[in-house]
Amino acid sequence: MSSEGILLGMGNPLLDISAVVDEPFLEKYDIKLNNAILAEDKHLPMEVIFMEIVGDAKLGFSETQSPYDLGLVTVNHTGRAVSGEGFGRYDEMSSKYNVEYIAGGATQNSIRVAQWMLQIPGTTSYMGSIGKDKYGEEMKKHSKLAGVNVHYYEDETAPTGTCAVCVVGGERSLIANLSAANCYKTEHLKRPENWALVEKAKFYYIAGFFLTVSPESILLVAEHAAANNKVFMMNLSAPFICEFFKDVQEKVLPYMDYVFGNETEARTFSKVRGWETENVEEIALKISQLPKASGTHKRITVITQGADPVVVAEDGKVTLFPVILLPKEKLVDTNGAGDAFVGGYLSQMIKGKPIADCVKAACYAANVIIQRSGCTYPEKPDFE
Repeated sequence: MSSEGILLGMGNPLLDISAVVDEPFLEKYDIKLNNAILAEDKHLPMEVIFMEIVGDAKLGFSETQSPYDLGLVTVNHTGRAVSGEGFGRYDEMSSKYNVEYIAGGATQNSIRVAQWMLQIPGTTSYMGSIGKDKYGEEMKKHSKLAGVNVHYYEDETAPTGTCAVCVVGGERSLIANLSAANCYKTEHLKRPENWALVEKAKFYYIAGFFLTVSPESILLVAEHAAANNKVFMMNLSAPFICEFFKDVQEKVLPYMDYVFGNETEARTFSKVRGWETENVEEIALKISQLPKASGTHKRITVITQGADPVVVAEDGKVTLFPVILLPKEKLVDTNGAGDAFVGGYLSQMIKGKPIADCVKAACYAANVIIQRSGCTYPEKPDFE
């Protein structure tokens, strides 16, 4: 069987704007540590600060830049770019913190990491919505250089989406301003050249964040997967998805052959369903036993717990897998760790590897990413 296009992802492509900040900064904008939310009005001053930096910047990509760099740019406290051209004047964030720019978005990160682990160009495909601007162009160029076959919808009315990544003590908090990412249209998915990607793929992965954008597109892919004996996977992604998008999540849940998430998301999922348990193993088992639209594939639930063991529930039983422990001094930040975990897992699953091997690859990928800034990685993996 050809591996071309075997894995398809759909999600919200975002430009990550990352900075190591302090706790007063989080308190000022009412940001919880290690959480992910959509930007509200109270976050707009921060978004303006971020975008003021971005607006004056040229990212400084070179034609010879290795794809694994993925456009990371750093500015120092004086406002001078470490790479790329000089930045203009900016206020609170940029006067206090180093700021980095990385092509991101949860699903796109996972697909990039899977592609990196596989090292076979074109094995993965990805769809989402970007703006018709320079950041959208850079996203296209560097995703393609990474070996991912990207088919973006290009919206002409909104700029490419951004995500503020606030890092404190190695832990990240995410505030997403979807902008163009929020404009994905089902009509784009139905175009023959794009639906061909759906038909070619055998595995589908979509982060829960996409439920806020195009649940109709998710259902189209999910129904196709169920009807054609393919594997459909989603991520809980964030507590607010489980809380405020429960209805659309419920519609798609029967089609999920895999459910990924972390312990906080799992506990929120349990709470909104009135399960009255915070035990992650119990929750994972309950999720795996929820009704399915098709009996072709059993549901497998995979829940991460930071430095604690990974919880995998299937066939009425739970298995715990240890993670790779990292000395605290080697931790750079956890931004993209969960995305990388999924990417590593998918890279082995699509090769038919057993769950233990998939989790091993997942932990390896996450371990690589947390020793770097954002969801970036070296040229080649050394996973065995």
